[in-house]
Amino acid sequence: MDSPPIAGLRRWLVDAENAGAPHPWSAIFVTVSADGDPSARTVTLKRLDRDSLLFTSALWTRKVAELRANPKVAIAFHWPGLGRQTLIRGTASEGDRRLAGELFAERGLDHQLQAHVSRQGQVIDSLEPLRRRRLELIEELDGGPVPCPDGWGVVRVDPECVEFWEETPDRLHDRIEHWRVDGEWNIRRLAP
Repeated sequence: MDSPPIAGLRRWLVDAENAGAPHPWSAIFVTVSADGDPSARTVTLKRLDRDSLLFTSALWTRKVAELRANPKVAIAFHWPGLGRQTLIRGTASEGDRRLAGELFAERGLDHQLQAHVSRQGQVIDSLEPLRRRRLELIEELDGGPVPCPDGWGVVRVDPECVEFWEETPDRLHDRIEHWRVDGEWNIRRLAP
């Protein structure tokens, strides 16, 4: 793994897709609250750019509140059928509004509608009011595009450390770590 880590991650994502791995772009995304409490959830990577990983989120969620209080995050991709995982530590920030709209437009219709009718993570008594609002919204839109909600955004993660872990039959698993110093990537092999 001698290339920049984003390029290596892109190769492994494509390998996972080609191998038919279920949800190859899904990852565990870990944040930490201002009080130091960790929180993990499964998210889907929406895009890789040259130096960052891009995710989308409603901006009122606990995840985004925690990122605003402490931007340090960890991300874990795991493809068990390939015997691979990639572990990432980095710093998160909110992306620009134009990119949020672009990525929102790429979402499936059900995902777009859900973002409008549900305040993710809030306590509710029943799903029925959300389902009624969803049907009302479909009628209001009359087949037109679903606009990107004001409270929808992009989370950009700039990695500081990326580890590629690959399983081997003799349990001497191959671990390659990339870490950034002054904008430059360094690379080393770690003992299994």
